[in-house]
Amino acid sequence: MKSIDEIIASAKSGGIKRIAVAAAHEQSALEAVFDAKAEGLAEPILIGDAEIIKSMAAELGASLEGIQIIDEKDFAKAAREAVALVKAGEAEILMKGVLDTSILLRAVLNKENGLNTGRLTSHVALMETRFYHKLFIVSDAAINIAPDMQGKLDIINNAVIVSRALGVEKPKVALLAAVEKVNPEKMPCTAEAAIITQMNRRGQIKDCIIDGPLALDNAISAESAKIKKIVSEVAGDADILIAPDIEAGNILYKALLDLGGARGAGIIAGAAKPIVLTSRTDSRDTKMASIALAALSCQNF
Repeated sequence: MKSIDEIIASAKSGGIKRIAVAAAHEQSALEAVFDAKAEGLAEPILIGDAEIIKSMAAELGASLEGIQIIDEKDFAKAAREAVALVKAGEAEILMKGVLDTSILLRAVLNKENGLNTGRLTSHVALMETRFYHKLFIVSDAAINIAPDMQGKLDIINNAVIVSRALGVEKPKVALLAAVEKVNPEKMPCTAEAAIITQMNRRGQIKDCIIDGPLALDNAISAESAKIKKIVSEVAGDADILIAPDIEAGNILYKALLDLGGARGAGIIAGAAKPIVLTSRTDSRDTKMASIALAALSCQNF
């Protein structure tokens, strides 16, 4: 798939998915699921303050006919109820409403009743920009502050799973840094990138091609890689950009959207099913694309 529009169209053709929305009494979340329902993409189950949900739906001019509402004002209980619906197979996608992400993830990562897979959960952002020749993923821009080596392996794995769901059989993964040379003392992330690259070459990390450290220009520009004499299958053609920490990931993600005019979609991966988190500042296009990305990823989780 080469565009966000293709992602949305493909998700629609895959049939309606059920979304359990935790603490659904939040306008941006309701806008997202009402739009997805209208487009024939998803059917929401709304868990939250029923009276507020009804009031917000009226303000948005949306019909609640046929939509299941579970009245639960307590955020933690709403999160547990939404997770339980997904775990029981009554919904395929989990979505965050007005509650804090930490409350939702606490329910998700509960070892007995949650959707825990044993992997780190991470934010996977799919991006489309006219300045690059294909869709690509940025991770992690929202969840993990300073992942250690194992954390980065999980972040890579989560991104690869989503990329494969989009039809990229063996995604090319660029481990980003400020430079392409290893400097273990002053820039430890470069040493970690080199180790992870070698692990991939020896078959310890499968289903992808990894190279790093790579500066951003080397990762996305074949010309930059040629000038610097970097010989790499990944350089200039990366499908996945892995940031060294949340600061780098978040800045790159927001710069693409807010300065670069990119279209985006984002989900949380690493749990048993995809999780949609929308922000009040997200465009309606981003919300719809995020639900579509989650819908397409369901079968691969």
